[in-house]
Amino acid sequence: QLQLVESGGGLVQAGGSLRLSCATSGSFFRIANMGWYRQAPGKQRELVATITTASTTNYADFVKGRFTISRDNAKNTVYLQMNSLKPEDTAVYYCYFNSPLVGNYWGQGTQVTVSS
Repeated sequence: QLQLVESGGGLVQAGGSLRLSCATSGSFFRIANMGWYRQAPGKQRELVATITTASTTNYADFVKGRFTISRDNAKNTVYLQMNSLKPEDTAVYYCYFNSPLVGNYWGQGTQVTVSS
């Protein structure tokens, strides 16, 4: 069973920064497209950013210019650098693993709280 372990969440003031990490177990990271999603209380889970096996990135409009997704295949880890955080970025952030060969997996989530 593949596992995804997120870290890096916490409480930050508006305008601050956080970097989320998602470490994956096993040896399939290189063949997986990875993503970050978030879910705020009372709202549906929504896409934040994705990165393909070729490191092509895609961002939701509401984070463009503020968040950066990256991957380190040597460490089996995907990152989300979040700058200029806003109170509306408060949510549980989930890592997502997608591979046609291995399947799809979610991390357990990490809480990000941005105070005004």
